[in-house]
Amino acid sequence: EVQLQASGGGLVQAGGSLRLSCVASGFTFGRYAIGWFRQAPGKEREGVSCISSRDGMKYYGDSVARRFTISVDPGKNTVYLQMNSLRPGDTAVYYCAADASDVCYCSGGACYPFGSWGRGTLVTVSS
Repeated sequence: EVQLQASGGGLVQAGGSLRLSCVASGFTFGRYAIGWFRQAPGKEREGVSCISSRDGMKYYGDSVARRFTISVDPGKNTVYLQMNSLRPGDTAVYYCAADASDVCYCSGGACYPFGSWGRGTLVTVSS
């Protein structure tokens, strides 16, 4: 059973940074695509970033490109999301996700394909 547990959220001022972590279990970490998503109150879920296990390619949503960085530590079965230059608009519950497909991509506010989801962690950015 795929299990994903995100952590690292909190309250930060605009312009600050946070690093989210997601510990994965129940599958071969290096063979799955891993992604980060977020959902703000009253809004639809948005794809933030993903990384393909096949070639290590990384993808980012337009709203976070050049501010957020996704990375993995296979030895710890952990994926990270480094978030810099945070804005109030980044306030949301952040989730990590995985898929048995070894490739992923992000386009039009979504990242594909992802079928397994973990519990989220709340990020609040104050102005």
